[in-house]
Amino acid sequence: MTRYDAQPIAATALKELRTTDDAGRPCAPYTATDADAGSPLRCCLRPIEPGERIALVSYAPLRRWAAATGAHPGAYDEQGPVFLHADPEDCPGHVPDPDHYPFDRPGALRTLRRYDARGHIAGGRLLEIPADATAGFDAALDEAFADPEVVLVHVRAVEYGCLHFAVERPQAR
Repeated sequence: MTRYDAQPIAATALKELRTTDDAGRPCAPYTATDADAGSPLRCCLRPIEPGERIALVSYAPLRRWAAATGAHPGAYDEQGPVFLHADPEDCPGHVPDPDHYPFDRPGALRTLRRYDARGHIAGGRLLEIPADATAGFDAALDEAFADPEVVLVHVRAVEYGCLHFAVERPQAR
């Protein structure tokens, strides 16, 4: 069972991105091909299937998080490419799998970038996803949140730098 909640792009952000992305470009939907298959959809945190209507948009996750929390990331603000369903009615939404983190293919490389409450980078870690992917992610996230200053972690693909999902510090129970 996973110890942390992987978060997709929020519904309000998706609505905006389906019109204009965070680089100011209009959304340009297209039909996914075999070449797109398996790439991660950040709206529902599952792989693309050929034939789906998708869009590749520029997304600034830290900027949007900062706007919602009052943080000021300054130079740490960045944007990158993400895939999403082009039409909200085509997206099933994120259905968390309590036993697996999204896109947890053993051997894949991920960067876990840590942020403090100001939105400044508070460290990071390279993770080669082990055979027991859930245990590997749990350990890396435990390590991140062991620092009391860390409030947010972005899990990113090393190859492209794009955000796979975010994890916020769990609230005390």
